[in-house]
Amino acid sequence: MQKAIVLVPARMAASRLPGKPMADIAGEPMIVHVWRRAVEAGIGRVVVATDERAIADAIRAAGGEAAMTRDDHVNGTGRIHEALQEIGGDAEIVVNVQGDIPTVAPESVRAALRPLADPAVDIGTICAEIVREEEKANPNVVKVVGTPRGDRLLRALYFTRATAPTGPGPLYHHIGLYAYRRAALERYVALPPSPLESRERLEQLRALENGMRIDVAIVDAVPLGVDTPADLERARQLLKR
Repeated sequence: MQKAIVLVPARMAASRLPGKPMADIAGEPMIVHVWRRAVEAGIGRVVVATDERAIADAIRAAGGEAAMTRDDHVNGTGRIHEALQEIGGDAEIVVNVQGDIPTVAPESVRAALRPLADPAVDIGTICAEIVREEEKANPNVVKVVGTPRGDRLLRALYFTRATAPTGPGPLYHHIGLYAYRRAALERYVALPPSPLESRERLEQLRALENGMRIDVAIVDAVPLGVDTPADLERARQLLKR
């Protein structure tokens, strides 16, 4: 596998839970938990990309590395691209780990690299089978529609907030953790927003609409994403154990 770098975008201005990267979980800011899980994945250098000095200071105090970015990025992909330009290096694979998934398993971070073993794949990501019936119709649970390509691997055909596909068979919850070939990341950020991306509010559709290939590794569990005060309390209970 080519040399990889892990970038963790983090910002304070979340609409539903402002300041969440610095929210205390088991005595440490949430972003430190995410950074530590990314380090434990053991796939390369880990850098937190942020526009907030307090986040950078917290990571550095924990022994990590942070890069300051602009505050006008519309998504985390743009933020990690700027950070990559700033820090340089020769990594050919760029892994984007969201800064609000403090319970992500290190093996799930590593799993995003599996699809890139095929040189035809531009972007790797991960998913888990939906086991809760109520999540199948929940628009906040993004589904990946894919065709099997090997052992616990799918080729992504579409991503949607709808319940899809229909008929018997498993549904898969997409987990927004990506491994980009560096050239694919450069291409992606140069593209304008696409029609289906805007309609579904899913940035990964920009890649599919422009002919880029995304393959998906199936993992065993969905990490808890912290978006609300209730999510934060659940994360505190999980990580206290």
